[in-house]
Amino acid sequence: MRVISIDPGYGRCGVAIVEKSGANDETLLYSDCIETSQNNDFHTRLGELGNEIERLVEQYQPDACSIETLYFNSNQKTAMKVAQVRGMIAYIAESAGLNVFEYTPSQIKNAVTGYGKSDKRQVITMLEQLIDISKEIQYDDEYDAIAVGITCAVSETGVQ
Repeated sequence: MRVISIDPGYGRCGVAIVEKSGANDETLLYSDCIETSQNNDFHTRLGELGNEIERLVEQYQPDACSIETLYFNSNQKTAMKVAQVRGMIAYIAESAGLNVFEYTPSQIKNAVTGYGKSDKRQVITMLEQLIDISKEIQYDDEYDAIAVGITCAVSETGVQ
């Protein structure tokens, strides 16, 4: 099973491609952050994100798409824009015939560390033990996308 996993955002969107080929055998094929310029209007940024995600879907031919669910408790304007990004991602995934899975932050932490209230450092430490990350990762969004991919790979084993 191959999964495109996404930590949605419009300034910076974490993306990873994780492949599961057997029990406890996940491989990171790709990870990055798609960054958009804050000098561009929101719709331009949304288009840039969509184009890049479509390119990755075409290039890697995933079976599924996993997305982290939204959790915002303060900035509603940001939450609305990220919700629009999530909707675009779901549309792209559905249009490509991918199974779409969504996970809460606590589900992701539990899948990666075994504890749903783990902090960011604990998640990163476990990710580095679970999967070969052969590049320098600059932003947490990229780690988050990898964690979402691992969560899908270990949770949705029946998806082929």
